[in-house]
Amino acid sequence: MLVFIDESGDTGLDISKGATKYFVIAMIVFDENNEAHSCDQRIGLLRKELRLRENFEFHFYKNSHRTRESFLKSVLPYQFFYYGIIINKQKLFGEGFKSRESFYKYATGLLFENAKEKLENAIVIIDESGHQLFKYQLAKYLKTKVNQKKNCIKKVKMQDSKGNNLLQLADMVAGAINRSLHGLRENSLYREIIKSREIYVQSWPK
Repeated sequence: MLVFIDESGDTGLDISKGATKYFVIAMIVFDENNEAHSCDQRIGLLRKELRLRENFEFHFYKNSHRTRESFLKSVLPYQFFYYGIIINKQKLFGEGFKSRESFYKYATGLLFENAKEKLENAIVIIDESGHQLFKYQLAKYLKTKVNQKKNCIKKVKMQDSKGNNLLQLADMVAGAINRSLHGLRENSLYREIIKSREIYVQSWPK
């Protein structure tokens, strides 16, 4: 089992100074490694179809509508599912959320809490961020918190999304979820494309 994690938005709390209203984390889960490999290859082929350079990074907020739509439709035939956490930062209070690392750790913990019944001996790949100590602490935190009753997580790795197509998939799903929160009908288009792959997306706090 392979799991890929990426986020959309930032952890800043001062929305009046440009911080995003929402912070979204998406978890992509492949039960079968072969299916993940096939999806990875399909994303590589899509670059050729769209006449993009080989090292082009699919990134929701930097890509065009055409690229986003083509990407999400191209991965839909593959057997993955996803979870998400939406943090509405306007409803947060408490000093702990002012720390980027504490914020990210808490949000990731919520995500894994919702998904842990589906996870078994998963290799988790997270888009790398922060310094090395934070990466170590996050991996340790997840293993300790999630593996209390069964071995949900086998290993946690940090990788650069630029070289990982399936982390880019996580980015595109997180971006699609985030965009769907902004009212207009066209903003829900991307999430609707992949709706059949959605298990549970939690909004927090209520």
